[in-house]
Amino acid sequence: MPLSRLDNESTGVYWIPVFEVLEQRGLKVWLVDARQMKYVPGRKSDVQDCQWLQKLMSLGFLRAAFRPDGDVCQLRAVARQRETLLTEQASWVQRMQKALVQMNIQLTEVLSDVMGLSGSLMIRDIVAGERDPKALAKHRHSRVKASPEEIIKALTGNWREEHLFVLRQSLGMYDDIARHLAECDTKLQAELANLGQKKVDLGKPPRLGSKQREHFDERQILANWAGVDLTRINGLGLTAVKKILTEVGPDLGRFPTVKHFCSWLGLSPGTKISGGKVLSSKTKRSLNRIRQVLKMAAMSLSRSDSALGAFYRRLCARMDKPSANTAVAHKLARMVYFMLTRGEEFVDQGQQRYEEQQLARSVAALKRRARTLGFEVTPVPAGV
Repeated sequence: MPLSRLDNESTGVYWIPVFEVLEQRGLKVWLVDARQMKYVPGRKSDVQDCQWLQKLMSLGFLRAAFRPDGDVCQLRAVARQRETLLTEQASWVQRMQKALVQMNIQLTEVLSDVMGLSGSLMIRDIVAGERDPKALAKHRHSRVKASPEEIIKALTGNWREEHLFVLRQSLGMYDDIARHLAECDTKLQAELANLGQKKVDLGKPPRLGSKQREHFDERQILANWAGVDLTRINGLGLTAVKKILTEVGPDLGRFPTVKHFCSWLGLSPGTKISGGKVLSSKTKRSLNRIRQVLKMAAMSLSRSDSALGAFYRRLCARMDKPSANTAVAHKLARMVYFMLTRGEEFVDQGQQRYEEQQLARSVAALKRRARTLGFEVTPVPAGV
């Protein structure tokens, strides 16, 4: 029995329940990019919209967009909810800072993180009714660079009731969001633990109860799910790897080549050509979350001693930093694709090895250029 097709314009998130219900009934559903229809010549009206889509699909002009499997979609929903909660929590921290500044409490001038260990204890004591700056300054941690006198001076302010009310409300919202964040973390850990496919050896684990052990266990779960340890790539930390895997999953079989994957991320150079002349090669604008993660990871390589760090600095010397950042993010995306599809391990050659290779390539290019001009390049020994 042939499967019927249902055409629906994907406005907002209204297409998701239709997609999931039809998929659960065994139908093969396609989510198609509207730009594929735009570039196909032909007239249509709103009344003939379904017929037009059906005709384009039967002629092979449409391709299904990428959508992860059901397990990955569940993880992605929880991970995106967690990201939303983090954004909301940060906004309530800003409201607390605003209330403190209105009371002339300048904690931001003496503490790098207002909601860190010292700042959190001070704010909670203020909400509880403490007004003595010396008593509040006792919560100063030994690692805080500001002196006790500077802390006391920063905690001397005007305790107006309306600002204290806003501070109390903001702190309550912050704590409530923190509770929901803990639930998201527990849900993510439980879902990820059930997705492990094979055991990946990460070496000897740290001692139980330490923060390094928690980091190691989470890294082990992600490595077992993906089959490789993506955190070995310079610039990709545990948070970045978790973001990548929860967005796209470890199976990239839907992308035939690495070029398709990089194009989906919006990291491939543009091909705006007219009359054989390249008008623009800029990458297209994209809100892809993995693209944003990779660009942030590329930015962190500016002072790295790795080969990727040397590559980033070399590009910065040739072009502007935003373009260099995009190029390095493109390189990171290729590494992620090859590790997930081929199961390859990442090995950092180091900055020195990379610079030696670039020197050898430069010398070879000079020799080829000299031969085309009828000259021969002879290296001069060092110290001569």
